Amino acid sequence: MTYIEKLNPWCIVRHFPNMQHQIVARFRHRSDAEAHSQVLHRLIPNATFTVIFNPAVEQAAQIRL
Repeated sequence: MTYIEKLNPWCIVRHFPNMQHQIVARFRHRSDAEAHSQVLHRLIPNATFTVIFNPAVEQAAQIRL
C-alpha cells in the first residue's frame, strides 16, 4: 500500500467486458472524483466509469497499527 492510496481513498474505476476493471484515478475528496468522472463521461461516452470509496485501503492501514 502506497502513501498515495492512504490519502486518496476515492477512486474512479473503468469497467471492461468480462468483469475486468481498472482504477483510472484516485482523489482525496468525493466531489473531486465526481467532477473528474463527469469529464471522463464526456470525453469517452461509450466507457463505463464508477466512483467508489476503497475501504480496503483504510482497513489495511488500521490493521497494521
